[in-house]
This record gives sequence, C-alpha cells and structure tokens, in this order.
Amino acid sequence: MQRYPVKHIAFIPDGNRRWARGHHQHVFVGHREGFETIRNVYRWLLEYGIQYGTFYLFSTENWQRDPSEVNNIFDLYREVCRDIMKSCNKNGIRMVAIGDIDKLPPDIRDHLQEMAEKTKNNDRLTLVAAMGYGGRDEITRVARKIAQDAVAGKLDPNSITEQCFESYLDTVGLPPPDILVRTSEHRLSNFLLWQSAYSEIFFVDKLWPEFTQQDLHNILEEFLNRKRRYGE
Repeated sequence: MQRYPVKHIAFIPDGNRRWARGHHQHVFVGHREGFETIRNVYRWLLEYGIQYGTFYLFSTENWQRDPSEVNNIFDLYREVCRDIMKSCNKNGIRMVAIGDIDKLPPDIRDHLQEMAEKTKNNDRLTLVAAMGYGGRDEITRVARKIAQDAVAGKLDPNSITEQCFESYLDTVGLPPPDILVRTSEHRLSNFLLWQSAYSEIFFVDKLWPEFTQQDLHNILEEFLNRKRRYGE
C-alpha cells in the first residue's frame, strides 16, 4: 500500500439524511450507514499511514434539529463508541474529542473522556471526534479564556501571538489538516475555521455513505500534484 506525505486529513461527512431519503429509509439508517463509512475511512487511513483523522460528528448547529433525531444520533454514538474502543486498542489508535463536550449528555461526555484516557498511549493513528463543535464557538471560547487570563494577570495582552492563541484551541498539540474533505456540499459549515487556513480542500460530489477508498485514493493522488504556497 502506497504511503503519502500527509499527516492529517479532516472530514465533513455530509449527506447521511439525504442518502436515507433516497433509499426510502428512516434518517437514523442514514446516520448508521454514515458511521460504517467512518469505520472504513479510519481503516484506510491506517493503510495509507496517515497519522491524524478528524471527523465532524456533531456540530453546534445540530442542536437545532428535531430532538428525536438528536437522541437517535446519541444512541448511535453510545453503540458505536463501544466498538470503536475495542478497535482503537487493537489497532494502536488514539481517540481525542474536541468541541464544547460539557454540553453533551453526561454519559457520552464521560465515555469520550474515558476513551481518551485509555487510548492515550496508542500512536499509529489519532482519531479526533468533533462533538458539539463549531469553529466560531471555539474561537469565541478561546477569546473568552484569553480575556479571563489577561484580567487575572496571568497573560500580558502584548504577548498574544498566533502561537499563543493556538495554545488555547481545542486542537492544541494536533497538526493542522493538510487536507479537508467535504462530501455532498461545497462549504466549510463552521468547521476548523482557524486550523484549515492553509488546508487543501476537496469537495466530493457524493453523499457520505457513498464515499469509497477510491475517492480517498484520488484525493491523495491529486494532493501530490498541488503546490502549497502558504500565502507566498
């Protein structure tokens, strides 16, 4: 299996509900299919030697959906997390959660924290679950923390640099995405707004449950032909 000079790929896995409707299924079936695709994708990341994979699983805007759908999604998380824990430890995968997880149901929050603790020494692949995450919300929370530290005398406002700001982000210690993949639509949807400043963005005109290893392979091959200028 070919290895690529890519450390981190982030995914906006969009289209589960439309996939379900197109197959005359309940939206919950679409979310389940979406999670099966996530399982496949992180296996492919392992095969390609990618070190970090971030998935936009539940956004700050998703709280506005019908409560029954939100509850169904969380029930699916509860089911999937148990299986992912086994897979993580078997395959050397570290699990990390980003977002305002304090707003999640307590048992899911506790489980995410438990998974992070029990997999912290695994080093083949870091899976990042963006849960209750929004890019604007993250930046707002960072600004609030910096302001609090400045008022408390813990931080000199003149010392605030990009590096200082990044040390307050949910993703501290993680490299920025080399590649950001969005299925189904052509927008960022409030995802990793700071971190993706110089990411190469790939829009795939498929619904997330239809995403294949060939799609990922094509993205990696095209990435090799792109020149990253970083604003130069």
